[in-house]
Amino acid sequence: MEAKPKINGGVKDGKQNRRMPAINGPTNPMVTPLLTDLYQFTMAYAYWKAGKHNDRAVFDLYFRRNPFGGEYTVFAGLEECIRFIANFKLSKDEIAFVRECLSPTCEDGFFDYLDGIDCSDVEVYAIAEGSVVFPKVPLMRIEGPVAVVQLLETPFVNLINFASLVTTNAARHRFVAGKNKLLLEFGLRRAQGPDGGVGASRYCYMGGFDATSNCAAGKLFGIPLRGTHSHAFVSSFTGPDEITEKSLKSHDGSKVCKDFVSLTQTWLSKLKRLSSSEGVFGETNQSELAAFVSYALAFPNNFLALVDTYDVMRSGVPNFCAVALALNDMGYRAKGIRLDSGDLAYLSCETRNFFHTIEKEFEVPGFGKTGITASNDLNEETLDALNKQGHEVDSFGIGTNLVTCFAQPALGCVFKLVEINNQPRIKLSEDVSKVSIPCKKRSFRLYGKEGYALVDIMSGENEPAPKAGQRILCRHPFNESKRAYVVPQRVEELMKCYWPGSSDKAREKLPTLVEIRDHCMKQLEQMRTDHMRRLNPTPYKVSVSTKLYEFIHFLWLNEAPVGELQ
Repeated sequence: MEAKPKINGGVKDGKQNRRMPAINGPTNPMVTPLLTDLYQFTMAYAYWKAGKHNDRAVFDLYFRRNPFGGEYTVFAGLEECIRFIANFKLSKDEIAFVRECLSPTCEDGFFDYLDGIDCSDVEVYAIAEGSVVFPKVPLMRIEGPVAVVQLLETPFVNLINFASLVTTNAARHRFVAGKNKLLLEFGLRRAQGPDGGVGASRYCYMGGFDATSNCAAGKLFGIPLRGTHSHAFVSSFTGPDEITEKSLKSHDGSKVCKDFVSLTQTWLSKLKRLSSSEGVFGETNQSELAAFVSYALAFPNNFLALVDTYDVMRSGVPNFCAVALALNDMGYRAKGIRLDSGDLAYLSCETRNFFHTIEKEFEVPGFGKTGITASNDLNEETLDALNKQGHEVDSFGIGTNLVTCFAQPALGCVFKLVEINNQPRIKLSEDVSKVSIPCKKRSFRLYGKEGYALVDIMSGENEPAPKAGQRILCRHPFNESKRAYVVPQRVEELMKCYWPGSSDKAREKLPTLVEIRDHCMKQLEQMRTDHMRRLNPTPYKVSVSTKLYEFIHFLWLNEAPVGELQ
C-alpha cells in the first residue's frame, strides 16, 4: 500500500511567504476521485449544466449520535482527507470511465471541466485529529465550488467514519483497562479485508493501544510490533528428542550451556519438589516443553510462551517456569506467558502466586512480576468483568471485537450543505435530530475550574468569540427550555485551517501518528469520568449562542411549508 506520488500539495503560507512542503497521496491507493457514489457525478453535471458549478458552497461534516452507547467520540481520519484533496485530480482514464457511466446526452464540455478541476479553490477547516468530539459539532468545514466539494463528500465520509469509530472503540477499551495495562491489537486475521485490517491497526494505536501484530501497519506507520507463537507451534513438537541444537550462549557471552534441554529438565524437577506444587502438577507435557525450549533457544531475549495448549496449571505454567529459570541461569529474563482460554481471572491469579513462590523459594529477584498476557475474544465487557473479579493480567491482546467494531458497525457521519453564495441553508426533518445547523460557524470548548471540559458552543462566524471569565449563555440548539450560563476558566477554539487552497491563510501542520496519539490521551484526560464511564454516562452538553439559536429557528420557520386545514 504505497502512497501515491505528490501531485498538487504545495500551498503558499501567507504568514511565512513560502511554499508549504508537498503532501503525499492517501495511504491506500484505492482512494482516488472515483472512490465516490455515482450521484456525486450526476449532481456535478447538473450543477455544471445549470451554470451553478462554481457557486461558493459551505458543507459541514459531523455525526448525530455517539457510538457504543457512550457519550463521546474520538475524531480520526483527517490526515487521509488532506492527503486526498492535496492530490485530487481526475486522470484521462477516470474521466473516460465517468463518461461511460453517465447519460450519452451529457455534453463534452462537462468532461473538459472535469479534466481541469483540482482542490486549489477549496478550503478545509477541522478539529485536530485525535480530539474528543461530540454530536452536531462540525468535525470539518469544507468550502469551495459546489460541484468540486460535492465530489469530496463520499470519500471524506468514508475516510472519517471507520477511522473515528475504531479510534473511539480503542479509547473505550483503554479507559476500561486502565492506564497501566499494555494493550495489544491482534485483529488483522478477523478484520474486514486488508484495508480494514491496516486502517484498524493505525487507528487503534491512535486511540491508546500500545502495539499491533500487523507487520504491514508496523512498516507503514511505525507502530510497535508484538507477537509470539501459536498453538500450532506448540503442537508441532512431539518431544525433546527433536531438538538437535541444544547449546545456548549466556547473555553476556561469557559462557555456553551445551545442553540447555537438560538444564530445563533439572529446573522442572526442582519445581515438582516445591511444597506448593504438590498435587498441582505431576508429569508435564514433554512435547510442550520441547516447543518452549526450542522457542527460547531461538529468542532468549524475548521468550513469551502460550501456555494453554494442553493444561495451563498442570503443564503450561510449570513448563514455562522451568525454561524461564534456565534462561535466568544464562543471564536472560523471560517476558512472560499468554493465556488464550479458560477462566482468565482465576488462571492469572494462580499463575501470579506461582511466580511469587518461585521468586521466594529460589531467590530469583523480579520473577514474581513476570508478565501475564491474556487474549481470547476480549471486549469492553470482558475487561470490565475481569476488573470486578480481580486479576493479575498485565497485557491484553484484543482482536475481533476491537477492529470489527462488533458492538456497532458504523458511526453515521453526514455531509450537509449549510451555506451557498453566502446564503445560509438548513435541512429540515420530522426527526429533530436530523435538522441541520445552518451557516458558517465557529465552535469553542469551554473549560471549568478543575480543567475539565464543560460544554461545546457553536456561534455564527462573525460573532465575537467567548472569553475566559465572561458569563456566557449556552442554549440547546432545538429545545428552548434547555439553557445554562457558563463562566469558563479557559476557552479553546476547535476549528483550524488544514487546507487553505490557493488562499494566503496559514495551514496547520499535519502531526505525526505519535503526536496525534499523545493529543488523544491528553484530550481524554480533560474529560470528566462520568462522561467516559461505560454504563449510564452523563451526556456532554453541546450548545449554540443565543444569536445562532434565534437564527436557526427563524430559518426553520421561514423554510418549513405551512399546512392548510379544510
